[in-house]
Amino acid sequence: MEVSNHLLMEISNGIMHLKLNRPESLNAFSPEMIKGLKEALIDAKTNDDVRVITISGSGRSFSSGGDVKRMGKRKPIETYEHIGNLNELILTMRDLEKPIIAAVHGYAAGAGFNLALASDIILAAKDSKFVLSFSKVGLISDGGGLYFLPRLIGSYRAKELFFKAKPITVEEAHSLGIVNHIYPLEDFEKSVEEFAAEIAAGPSKTFGLIKKIADQSLQSSLAEILEQERITQATIATTEDHAEGIQAFKEKRNPNFSGK
Repeated sequence: MEVSNHLLMEISNGIMHLKLNRPESLNAFSPEMIKGLKEALIDAKTNDDVRVITISGSGRSFSSGGDVKRMGKRKPIETYEHIGNLNELILTMRDLEKPIIAAVHGYAAGAGFNLALASDIILAAKDSKFVLSFSKVGLISDGGGLYFLPRLIGSYRAKELFFKAKPITVEEAHSLGIVNHIYPLEDFEKSVEEFAAEIAAGPSKTFGLIKKIADQSLQSSLAEILEQERITQATIATTEDHAEGIQAFKEKRNPNFSGK
């Protein structure tokens, strides 16, 4: 289903599939695409049929990031507003208490790379390349790259990648801890679907709280996270999913979680 001129959406088996749909520009960001992604994720927040989200790209690549054709033509206030909209999307992704999987093939460049970093898991096809190309056109990273990447691989390595702006192979990205899994291109869509289905079958409330607390740990003390774990555990131990998990363990079967 088309939710905007530049975004496709489908919901099936607990998975919301979002596909960037500007293949002629390698899915470069547009205001319509950013708005569509944000609105779809806001809808996912209260949709019980959605337990996990995947973000992928149409055509030959995941996303080339910012639209070079529009660069250099915006007034400062227009750039400020455009990045403000992108920032709202990134914050929506991080605030959503449901797992988001970035399914990357081809290029994930610039803000496209950072969109993947804002997800919870990155799955990549064998042909993938990651590029932080901002400095090549005299810009800094936006879309949260200067936040996510130093925390993921360390500030020294991150600064080198930002400075040099050279393509990173999928194998290098995996060795740096950026990519979770690599799959052959011919099996990529099937592999992503199977991975997402496994997450969708899990205790979705639990996964949302894991995401929330793990993200909070980047700015919190150990004592604060320990207390958050204690409060959350006392609450989530009353859920139907916890009761089902215990019962399934006793009966030596796979649990049938309902997300309640």
